[in-house]
Amino acid sequence: MTGSAPGASPGLFAERVFRIGTEEAFKLGPLLREVEADGGRVIRCNLGQPDFPLPAHITEAVVEALRAGHTTYCDPQGLPELREAIALSMAQARGLEVDPRRVVVYPGSRPSIGLTQHAYVRAGDEVVYPTPGYPLYESFVEYVGGIPVPVALQEESGFALTGEELAPLLSSRTRLIYLNFPSNPTGGVASPEQLAGLAETILERTPPSTRVYSDEAYEAIVFDGARHVSIASLPGMEERTIIASAVSKTYSWTGGRVGWAVFPTVEEALVQRNLNINYYASIPPYSQLGAKVALQSPESPPAIAHMVEAFRRRRDFVVAGLNRIPGVRCQMPRGAFYVFPNIAGVVEALGAEAAWRSLPDEVRPRSSPATLVALFLLYRYRVATMDRRSFGVRGSEGQHFLRISIATGDEDLREALVRLEQAAADPAGFADFVRSGERLAY
Repeated sequence: MTGSAPGASPGLFAERVFRIGTEEAFKLGPLLREVEADGGRVIRCNLGQPDFPLPAHITEAVVEALRAGHTTYCDPQGLPELREAIALSMAQARGLEVDPRRVVVYPGSRPSIGLTQHAYVRAGDEVVYPTPGYPLYESFVEYVGGIPVPVALQEESGFALTGEELAPLLSSRTRLIYLNFPSNPTGGVASPEQLAGLAETILERTPPSTRVYSDEAYEAIVFDGARHVSIASLPGMEERTIIASAVSKTYSWTGGRVGWAVFPTVEEALVQRNLNINYYASIPPYSQLGAKVALQSPESPPAIAHMVEAFRRRRDFVVAGLNRIPGVRCQMPRGAFYVFPNIAGVVEALGAEAAWRSLPDEVRPRSSPATLVALFLLYRYRVATMDRRSFGVRGSEGQHFLRISIATGDEDLREALVRLEQAAADPAGFADFVRSGERLAY
């Protein structure tokens, strides 16, 4: 089971609710408030939420739509004018022809992750996904009766995923394959050669009914001359690929809750339309009209470029600062706004492995050595980060990483580096924290 309901009465809930996972980043909210109530602001390096304001031209479009009365039910598949804007934008960026009837709009990007599994995965079907990776890929699999098949990304290869690594995991039972470039949490950006190898393997080893879910939510956030390429652009892949994106990261609009997916066929999009009817009815039209302006306005590219340049600057000094801390090594990500340092040396210096092994049997499965370090950072040094197991529980054993979001201010990030270095050299404080039993698992 991937989920739990502490204190639930036996027989109260359907068994399936205990099979769904979660996103630990959102479970941290109450803990942050608890720490701050005890005195002292927490530096938030946990959530993937840009610290930039929504660009003014998008804000004005939403306000105008509200004043014009666009506050009613609307097309459950998404406003036709937004779907047309999405189709044009996706087509131009990927060299494809996209029929707006293949586009479905959701309240953010995450519903399409789960509803895709609802639509395609039957009992016993296999779902392949990267680990470390966005946690909701794994979260839904057992909930819908599927079999999770994690593909481990290796630090030694820069957390890249190749066709050779994917091949042994694919078969006639493979129903969905999740790909995520630029990647959360590693910041990996796939090269055209890498995507070509993946596409060749998928086409050779899976039936035509297998679908690739290409999560491209960070498509605009790339560095060092890197260019985002969608696997859907490769020969034979458009008819296999669901292309997903959203306004949350590109436009710093996480609260707008507008995401979308382009499906291989109109028939598949209509299935998702019906799921939307059942779950959401429709997405607020004023947000959709704001998203249309975001996609079409000439003011958007400069706003995005300004934000991306800030992320690049932060990435550079954060990675350099992390690599100066004894026991930490960190690769240079080429996309998204996270760094993913290996803290194995810190785990060893603090004695976190032994501390984890000494935890009570009911706590240990919900924690890890890196979890203990992350909670120590939060409770004693007031820096919020995410541990490795928050990005896929299966395959996380023995891996000691933290995800640090650089979507926060420069000065906060510099102070976080100072506090992290102090924590890494504080075995006595760590031992005291573990003895206190304050919080040893999420």
